[in-house]
Formats: sequence, structure tokens, C-alpha cells
Amino acid sequence: MSTIYQPLFDDDNPPGDIFFGHEVFLPNTSTSTHSHSWGQLQLISGGILELNAEGKRFLSPSQYAVWVPAGIEHDSYMRRSMNYCSMNIVPELANVLPTFACLLEVNPIMEAIVADLRERRVTVAKTEQDKRLVNVLFDQVRAAKEHDQFLPMTKDKLLKPILNELERNPTCTTTLAEWAQKCHTTERTLARHCQDKLGMSFTEWRQRRKFVYSLHLLRKGMSVKEAALTLGYHQASPFITLFKKHANCTPEQYRQRLGL
Repeated sequence: MSTIYQPLFDDDNPPGDIFFGHEVFLPNTSTSTHSHSWGQLQLISGGILELNAEGKRFLSPSQYAVWVPAGIEHDSYMRRSMNYCSMNIVPELANVLPTFACLLEVNPIMEAIVADLRERRVTVAKTEQDKRLVNVLFDQVRAAKEHDQFLPMTKDKLLKPILNELERNPTCTTTLAEWAQKCHTTERTLARHCQDKLGMSFTEWRQRRKFVYSLHLLRKGMSVKEAALTLGYHQASPFITLFKKHANCTPEQYRQRLGL
């Protein structure tokens, strides 16, 4: 059963120049298409946020936040439970941030401040201490590395069936050469389409899909070794290397954060 989430704040009456919304979303929660009169940075913990904006699908693990500028229509879906925080920024301040929807990397400073604000349910900074915290957070957001999409999709007729299969089966071992044969084209052509349409190689896209799937496996309680074997690795070390690349922590550290 799905749940439709209703936005917390009235667009005509923002409670501050920078303000926060905190929620714990249940599995299968979605938001209908909407927009805000302010920019919104969506930060999560413990799951993956799926968001559609400007014709793009953003798939965001907790190491990335989704930035949606003011006035841009978007909708989102949460397959699993997660802690959620929206950092809402009025246009007068948000003009230093990207003018298009994108992902911003979440560093440990940002993560710690958001966790503290969430724990204390701070909506608007009122004390001098909280105002300083929010200023530091805003500075970190301004300096955050920008990404177009973590796991981009395309309607390209050659790539779409391949990506759809990897969505359904993240552990699929079919090589690019084998896909080329199935699609009646060449490996070189497929490789070129990946770079042109996805902005990355087939190998990089597949590794990112495995990383996203590994978050699900670890949340289910799998050990690091079990997750590595499920993903098709013969030992844990390549999986750990992949995980650290995208999560800035090891799989075991991620499990510990989840209390597993």
C-alpha cells in the first residue's frame, strides 16, 4: 500500500530564509508533482530517494542530496523507510547554487549537522549556536561537488532494454560484447552510446547499479561477504573498494550506522 505525502510548508509563508523539514518516511511513500517558491535540498539517511525533475530521474543514495531550484516541478518516491530532511532556501540566497536540478555530494560535516538538526527537530535556527551551524551547513552546500545524475537513464533504443534488464537484475553478468550481439550492433557502437547518452561507460553504470543494490542487501542484514558474493564478486575486497568509492565509508561502517 502506497502513501501520498503532503508538503509541510505553505509556499506563501516560508518560516525563514533557510528552514528545515524532518520526516520519517514509511516504505512506498510518494509525492505528487509539485514545486516550491524556494529551492530545496533533499537529504536522506538509510535508503534511496527516487526523484523526477526536468525530464530526468535522480536516484540518490544518502551520500548525495538532490537539489531542486525554486519553481521546478518534481515528484519523488521512497521504496523503503528512511529519515528525510529538506533544507529549504529562499531564492535570494539560493542564487549561488545551481539553476537546474542536480545531485550534490554530502560530506561528513553536512551529514553531522543535518543529523543534529534532525534529532532536535530544528525547523528554523533561533539560537546563535544554531544560526552558526546553519551558516556552516550552507557554506558546505555551496562548495559541494555537483553531479548530473548518479544513475542516469535514457530512452535510447539500443541502451534502454539493457538498462531495464540491469534495473531488474543488478547481478546480470552479460558483457557489452554479448549485449551488442543480442542487439545486432557492435560493442564499439554500444560503448559510444553509453558515453553520449549516459556520460559514463557501461562498466561504470553497472558498478553504480551494483552499489545501489548493495545498500539494499546490507539493509536486509547481509554480511559484507554475503553481499559481495551476491553481487558476483569472488571475494569481498573489490566490493569494499567499489563501496568506498561512492559511500566514503566501508560496507561494515555503513552496517554499523544502521545498527546491524
